[in-house]
Amino acid sequence: MKLAVVGGGSTYTPELIDGFARLRDTLPIEELVLVDPALDRLELVGGLARRIFAKQGHPGRITTTDDLDAGVEGADAVLLQLRVGGQAARNEDETWPLECGCVGQETTGAGGLAKALRTVPVVLDIAERVRRANPDAWIIDFTNPVGIVTRALLQAGHKAVGLCNVAIGFQRKFAGMLGVSPSDVHLDHVGLNHLTWETGVRLGGPEGENVLPKLLAEHGDTLADTLRLPRDILDRLGVVPSYYLRYFYAHDEVVRELGTKPSRAAEVAEMERELLKMYGDPELDEKPELLAKRGGAYYSEAAVDLAASLLGGGGSTYQVVNTYNRGTLPFLPDDAVIEVQAAVGHAGATPLPVAPVAPVDPLYAGLMANVTAYEDLALEAALRGGRERVFRALLAHPLVGQYAYAEGLTDRLIAHNREHLAWA
Repeated sequence: MKLAVVGGGSTYTPELIDGFARLRDTLPIEELVLVDPALDRLELVGGLARRIFAKQGHPGRITTTDDLDAGVEGADAVLLQLRVGGQAARNEDETWPLECGCVGQETTGAGGLAKALRTVPVVLDIAERVRRANPDAWIIDFTNPVGIVTRALLQAGHKAVGLCNVAIGFQRKFAGMLGVSPSDVHLDHVGLNHLTWETGVRLGGPEGENVLPKLLAEHGDTLADTLRLPRDILDRLGVVPSYYLRYFYAHDEVVRELGTKPSRAAEVAEMERELLKMYGDPELDEKPELLAKRGGAYYSEAAVDLAASLLGGGGSTYQVVNTYNRGTLPFLPDDAVIEVQAAVGHAGATPLPVAPVAPVDPLYAGLMANVTAYEDLALEAALRGGRERVFRALLAHPLVGQYAYAEGLTDRLIAHNREHLAWA
């Protein structure tokens, strides 16, 4: 089995490598190719990756290349983890929206739109080259904004599934609180990428006992602290929202906070400098502890499970993924990309029933519908360009919404991203 990781020079990659090494019985990789145009980073990451495999006794071969076509040739699956423009572009995404009184964040709001506009054309070009090299290869997208990027891939006819680590993070947290194995925890996870709610936590599978009320009663304070939301809100909702919901439920509070400290991008850039120094140490043969602060917890385990299931291995029967709605949530279009539990196998991902079993509360359905409409407009802007399309997408986003904000954000977005926007 051959896998390729596009964006293999990312400081995330050792997390992925560690998962591949530990879970080699689940996903028996013979060749792993790390593809990245940044050769200096790629060699540092590739060297550590080989040492991790060697230490853990993995027989697979790890190679590195800046030649995309050569790297994906013959690959059974290609994992995308790109950041077009790097941390510098992310830093801008997180700062210029604040000038208009809006949240500055890399995957949602105006910053998330900027990232989508930079990213979608690049990902589609990569996907076309993958299809030419091997039309049967699966594309696993971990590139944000995952929902929009995955929809672009599916709309273009690619064999693609989107992946996020929010659900597996909650699964592990809940399992620890309950004192059970993570495999015993099944989430009623519903929403869009970075706009999700855990409406049930079931033991043993989709039909198991719902222990979410018990979790909220016994661990509500801990969950509220983790999400940085009042305990009272969790009790009143009766669900556990993704931590991204704080941008919606406490928007003005978050804007004030973001204006008083360095951006997350600046913090991550400093971490990356330290990590790359560590990766260059020929004695280092395991992922360093600092990597846990970089983000992406459990990313490797989710990726291994998904790849194993898609390629016919022994991955989980049910996984939370991003895929076409196809009637799962009847209030959204069939071609909307949703993030829900799905049965994943060699033929792809089939969402498990959600609304027919327990109709989604209008409190969540309404926000999902609003953000889906924004994602429609965002994808149109990413594919076709133009100032007016950018404006329409921003005006539709619930974190923007006012025409004066949308005008100011449109001008700033284009000014800060001109080099990445062919039409600008």
